[in-house]
Amino acid sequence: MTEYLLLRHRNRGEENIADLDTYLSLGGFEAYEKVVTTMTPQEVIDIVKASGLRGRGGAGFPTGLKWSFLSDRFPRYVVANSDESEPGTFKDREIMEHNPFQFLEGLMICAYAAQAEVAYNYCRGEFWELTQVLESKVRQLNDRGLLGRRVFNTDYSLQINNHLGAGAYICGEESALLESIEGKLGQPRLKPPFPADRGLYQLPTVVNNTETLTNVPLIISRGPEWYKSIGTEKSCGPKIMCLSGHAKHPGNYETPLGITFRELIFDLAGGIRDDKTLKAIMPSGASAPFLPASDEVLDTPLTYEDIPKIGSQLGSASIILLDETVDISWAALKTMKFFEHESCGKCTPCREGTYWMHHLLGRINSDQAEQADVDLLGEVAQQVVGKCLCPLGDFATSAVFSGIELFQQDFNSHIPDAANGADNLNKNK
Repeated sequence: MTEYLLLRHRNRGEENIADLDTYLSLGGFEAYEKVVTTMTPQEVIDIVKASGLRGRGGAGFPTGLKWSFLSDRFPRYVVANSDESEPGTFKDREIMEHNPFQFLEGLMICAYAAQAEVAYNYCRGEFWELTQVLESKVRQLNDRGLLGRRVFNTDYSLQINNHLGAGAYICGEESALLESIEGKLGQPRLKPPFPADRGLYQLPTVVNNTETLTNVPLIISRGPEWYKSIGTEKSCGPKIMCLSGHAKHPGNYETPLGITFRELIFDLAGGIRDDKTLKAIMPSGASAPFLPASDEVLDTPLTYEDIPKIGSQLGSASIILLDETVDISWAALKTMKFFEHESCGKCTPCREGTYWMHHLLGRINSDQAEQADVDLLGEVAQQVVGKCLCPLGDFATSAVFSGIELFQQDFNSHIPDAANGADNLNKNK
């Protein structure tokens, strides 16, 4: 696995990668200088397209293709989405803490490719100390002439602004993030238009995740074919897997895309804490359906195309493990409490639906519910799916649908005569 430790450590075992002189000594900003002095923006886009790099923030959309969608208007903006708020996700924070300059170099290359002279790094509200450190890193780049006017004595100029959010999960959604930067309430916009056409200040904007951008300097310096040699044909490159919950050794594991759940959990992370039995997996934090710990699931490759085949999503790879002691109805309750709290309230189905799903799950977990409450839970979830401006509403229903479908007994144990609950829910779904 060590040969794939590319994002957090350019050189294996390097301790001072967050120091600018150390980063420069390891070839840092050579890729940035190369694109600014010898390449056109379109050539940079073409290389990233050819690499097969897909967004690491959750959707997995092809990065180079996203850059190519910018409409033909100026000025343009680039925004790094560092609003890492998904439960179980902690990869972007580690990148910015331990390898900030590779991330910033990726952001700078993206800005050049987008022909943008202003870039923003939007940080989660709880990252206020980290944001202060990043501000000092940006000042160092300005002092060295890597940012500012006429970079490398060319006509290109660039400035980076770090913007701190206020702790709202919804601002991880790109249009709500843009609203927040503009000083407005962080709520999603109606799409279309998309940010590539009407983004920040209604101008063409690229929004990319922190980990996504951190891949870019090595793609430029080593070439797209090298990058495509890692991972699978449709899911290229390394990916940081955030492993938490009942893992024996939780943490960030950077692996090639395409390894299986079994390899990640048992070979790399040592299995389940206290050697208990694995019961369920949340492969994308709170935002995707539960998966049972079956052989089929454990042997499924961690790719953007394979996880949907078994009924869930890879997302940002915030993998939470639940052992045999966990009541899935309780896990669904905790998930719904999160979504009710984080709903921005703009869409009625999400605002009211998350409240009622949380209320019903609370009744179930307190042994105060009847079978009709489980049926109503499914009906409420059905009224939320596909009826909101952003994916938060759909995300909130995942734990309900998958929880009752796959772990019916955990719900039945709280409710007398609940044998038909899952059948009724599947009819609603």
